[in-house]
Amino acid sequence: MIPLIGYADRMSVRPGETINFKVSSSGPDPYTASLVRLICSDPNPDGPGIKEETISAEFSGKYPSRVQEIRQGSYGIVDWDLPFGSFTFAAKIWPTCPDKDDQGVISWADPHAGISLVIGSGGAELRIGGDSPYIISVGKKLRERAWYKVWGAYDSKTGNVFIGQEAMGPPTLIDDSGLAEGNVASEENFKAAAPLLVGAIGGAFFSGHFNGKIEAPSVYDTALKVNEIPETAPLAAWDFSKEISSLSIRDVGPHKMHGTLVNAPTRAMTGSNWTGEERNWNHSPETYGAIHFHEDDVADCGWATDFSFKVPQNLKSGAYAARLTCGSYWDAIPFFVCPPRGSKTADLCVLVSTFTYTIYGNQARVDFGEDWKVRAEEWGAFPWNPVEHSEFGLSTYNHHTDGSGICHASWHRPMLNVRPGYFPIAEKRGSGLRHMPADTHLTDWLETKGIAYDMVTDWELHNEGSDLLKPYKAVITGSHPEYHTTETLDALTGYRDAGGHFAYLGGNGFYWRVALHKEIDGLIEVRRAEDGIRAWAAEPGEYYQAFDGKYGGIWRRNNRPPQVLAGVGFSAQGLFEGTYYRRGAGADDPRTKWIFEGVSDEIIGDFGLSGGGAAGFELDRADNSLGTPENAVILATSENPPDHFVLVPEEWLTHVTTIPGGTHDELTRADMLYFDCPGGGSVFSVGSITFCGSLSHNNYDNNISRILSNVLGRFLE
Repeated sequence: MIPLIGYADRMSVRPGETINFKVSSSGPDPYTASLVRLICSDPNPDGPGIKEETISAEFSGKYPSRVQEIRQGSYGIVDWDLPFGSFTFAAKIWPTCPDKDDQGVISWADPHAGISLVIGSGGAELRIGGDSPYIISVGKKLRERAWYKVWGAYDSKTGNVFIGQEAMGPPTLIDDSGLAEGNVASEENFKAAAPLLVGAIGGAFFSGHFNGKIEAPSVYDTALKVNEIPETAPLAAWDFSKEISSLSIRDVGPHKMHGTLVNAPTRAMTGSNWTGEERNWNHSPETYGAIHFHEDDVADCGWATDFSFKVPQNLKSGAYAARLTCGSYWDAIPFFVCPPRGSKTADLCVLVSTFTYTIYGNQARVDFGEDWKVRAEEWGAFPWNPVEHSEFGLSTYNHHTDGSGICHASWHRPMLNVRPGYFPIAEKRGSGLRHMPADTHLTDWLETKGIAYDMVTDWELHNEGSDLLKPYKAVITGSHPEYHTTETLDALTGYRDAGGHFAYLGGNGFYWRVALHKEIDGLIEVRRAEDGIRAWAAEPGEYYQAFDGKYGGIWRRNNRPPQVLAGVGFSAQGLFEGTYYRRGAGADDPRTKWIFEGVSDEIIGDFGLSGGGAAGFELDRADNSLGTPENAVILATSENPPDHFVLVPEEWLTHVTTIPGGTHDELTRADMLYFDCPGGGSVFSVGSITFCGSLSHNNYDNNISRILSNVLGRFLE
């Protein structure tokens, strides 16, 4: 556990609203909390450096240290108050880690007594009792990613118990079905004072979290053979095909013993009866009656609040952090202050991509190593890395311990890579920043140039729509606005088409569709459906989001390519390296030459703190067939990408032919462009993630800085 770490219950707040901070500190001494405004979060001593402004706040002061525990693992919980005599536990399961012992399917247990239907390396087991339980096992290993019926029963008249597993689906050459019997002299040792769990084992602490799918868990008040179960009325039966978008599990039995899901296991999962004929769970929910549980799910750490902050009415809109110190340890919990609701304090709005920050939250990168640790120490950077601290849950760019892709992300937990002073990549050409710290290259430039701005996040945009942006003369993004809901895209499009000026200052933007959970603010879902550069691929039939029932994947597959909004869209990607743009004919076009006023250079942006150049890492290009307006003017185009750059999968037809017809080299480019909209609005796009990293070069006096100054100068007139 990290000695000092925390999180807030929200990522953005308005004046008059309250944000709550939750902290775990293992030191013997109190920790100190203070408020800082974040201007630049780049720890690189060769860059602008860390720039913060200390702000007076009521919460500033010392707080007693206490450790707050992390409880990973998802499960369902039911307040059980029905009596037990004879019983049967039954469920259908699809285990993903059958060799791991002690995984709960159904459990009714406290520290001293109880009954649990579990799986382990010996197949299905029934455990009766507390500290020294009676255990009976089938003794046949379960196959990975195969469906089974499992059941355990007790006959109170005879004391007989039995445990069984039956393989479902096509016959195999493996004998993995079986039944075992035993006897328990007394039933007193299994009557528990505890809730009933699905997907975990009860006790002093819930443990033994299941990895894999569970379908149709049920409880019967008689001891049954497996062939009797489908025809017998249950005492309780939870149908996971009901209320799929919620955290509720519905009991269709006579007693309505409904329950709640903890740590948000994945729903809208194909069940044992899914045939592949229907791939939209909305049309056939009965074939999507499974929930995928994981031992490492984290939707909400559930920590207690240590201190709160009611934002004063006069606090400037911008990026802030609650800075914590305890001895030699420190943390800084970022959040964003928006202007008062229904008003603005500046003509320029910076749209903060908190959805993208959260989706990438705690990304454990494969290139982590000793060079990262050395640089972090040399720079005094944020010292903790998700590779070494997975206890807070990893990102949707990682996998669960059972090998399945992580499709849920939450900001109700510490996100180590969403910290001022954090760098994910120990690259030699600059700072190696991404996401929140990288976006402070832009705010640092705005502060240096004296350009006033408000900040709003995509959370407010999702909930308030284009009306939120209406007062602003211009709206700009940071380096990587990748993840969006229907609502945020609609809001940006509406703002642009109503006469707003929009500057897209990044790459790989407006790419993946996400959904927000209706019951937990800050819980986001992504389905890695067909196409797109993906860290993992969703299973067949599991492309539709559980949270809202919409088809997931990339927006291009949903008929909204990024070119429709911003004129450019994701085309190619490589390592964290950047090159430059070459000035194009559009730079001298009468309609756009004002953008290059004071810039005579042919080569644009061959410098910078992000990969060494303004055009790099992830590149977006124009394409009229995908929605780039015919009146768009190409101002500059990148050149000479490194050999390791590759086209995105959605561009390929075969190993040598592409959908647009161009070659790999032709399509591996970033386009800087501008276009006017019929409603009086306009769009400026740069097509590169690394663009903002070049703004501070040569003490902010360079061609990238001048181009952006010209654009914002015109937009803010």
